[in-house]
Amino acid sequence: MISRDKAPTAQETFMQMAQAAGLRGRLLVTLGILFLIRLGIHLPIPNINREEFARAIEGNNQILSFLDIFSGGGLSALGVFALGILPYINASIIIQLLTAAIPALENLQKNEGEAGRRKISQITRYVSLGWGVIQSVFLAAFWLKPFAVNYGPIFVIETALALVAGSMFVMWASELITEQGVGNGASLLIFVNIVATLPKALGDTIDFVQSGSRETVGRVIVLLLLFIATIVGIVFVQEGIRRIPIISARRQVGRRIFAEQRNYLPLRLNQGGVMPIIFATAILSLPLLAENFIRNPEYSKIVNTYLVPGGSQPWVYALIYLVSIVFFSYFYSSLIVNPVDVAQNLKKMGSSIPGIRPGKATSEYIERVLNRLTFLGAIFLGLIAIIPTAVESALNVRTFRGLGATSLLILVGVAIDTSRQIQTYVISQRYEGMVKQ
Repeated sequence: MISRDKAPTAQETFMQMAQAAGLRGRLLVTLGILFLIRLGIHLPIPNINREEFARAIEGNNQILSFLDIFSGGGLSALGVFALGILPYINASIIIQLLTAAIPALENLQKNEGEAGRRKISQITRYVSLGWGVIQSVFLAAFWLKPFAVNYGPIFVIETALALVAGSMFVMWASELITEQGVGNGASLLIFVNIVATLPKALGDTIDFVQSGSRETVGRVIVLLLLFIATIVGIVFVQEGIRRIPIISARRQVGRRIFAEQRNYLPLRLNQGGVMPIIFATAILSLPLLAENFIRNPEYSKIVNTYLVPGGSQPWVYALIYLVSIVFFSYFYSSLIVNPVDVAQNLKKMGSSIPGIRPGKATSEYIERVLNRLTFLGAIFLGLIAIIPTAVESALNVRTFRGLGATSLLILVGVAIDTSRQIQTYVISQRYEGMVKQ
């Protein structure tokens, strides 16, 4: 009789990681590619005044500051990997939205199996290329114009080509991590880029504390405690699942009769993860982006008063931001879970929810539960998106600017997913060893 295995502890996991040759190879591939990408971020694009551009990003340009976080400082450094994984992330979001709207893409995803997923991946790569070209030309032609040494058509073409080539290389590297490394390549690249900005933030905070009074130290400690509490809350909510009980009917196969089985349908509290915050931030950044083209004093006054976090009416921005996050949480949840499809699949498998009739009643019940969960998850996302920024402003501690809700959600989510994949690989290695013995 074999005793039931327990989940490995952290020490056992590290020991087995060191002993498993296959896992060692995957970890080395992952670390090597991540190091190469970080190195490429600091390979400069010529004919640009980087000092002035970096100062512009550190100033009030919130769009570039937001993008610079996800490129790990590559945008402010203006290296060949300045765009990083952003075009691929944007293309993935676009394809997800189009899959729900275009029946042909939906058929590829649901009915074509692995071949359909490969086709969707190929389409995503082409969209990434097109989106990368648009972003590169826009960046070279407009944003970099005041900082170019010899601005002209040649500068725009050369800079755009360098940025596109770097972005496509990063996309290829992220897929290589996913296939031959550990974890999701795109998520790990964003994770590493965010982590790369932490030393500067910590250094600025230490300088801020040393140059201030005891009151300054207290404010920084309060903000750090808030970040810790936010991370704990993110872990609880990201792991929060509503388990809907499911009963499978008795069935007979030949002469054998299988008793009814009890299982559960897991519905996550936060179905969309960080995507609703990214969507809401992108939408709210459009008026600020349009300000560079409209050049109207009245329009600029409205934008800087109501539509930026540091405006004179921050509560209006917070309210609009919260409503946007709730809206996109429901929108993204509807893309991930379709109650009608879930009810039909349960009916095909001969399963049902106790006390709920199969078919339409099941889909309506799942939709009600999903709406409640989505509302709670959306309120949570809105609070962690608003509270850290509001507390930073109230305490007047600006050194952690950029390390907000989106960054914390990505850091926690990627860390949890990657550790799960490593533990799964270690457990599979253990069972393979037991079978061989």
